Amino acid sequence: MIPSFAILQIEAPHVHTPRIWLPLFLVWIPVILVSPLIFLVIFGLCIAGRISPWRATAVFWSILCGLPGTHVHVSAHGSNVLVRIL
Repeated sequence: MIPSFAILQIEAPHVHTPRIWLPLFLVWIPVILVSPLIFLVIFGLCIAGRISPWRATAVFWSILCGLPGTHVHVSAHGSNVLVRIL
């Protein structure tokens, strides 16, 4: 399943920021339009690096489909950043 939303939450001392919902499905519209160029660049890089383009595509797709459910939580100096991908 391709990720459709990302939630960004930033917590800092004495500052309240609301959660930000980022609709990732809107990013897919320009990516689909530019995909032939992206595919040609990736194909050329794979041939130059002697990597199977089909294997590289399969690895990229499996990473992309594994993103939903990812939670990244970073804390530093009393500030917290939380990113969740749905």
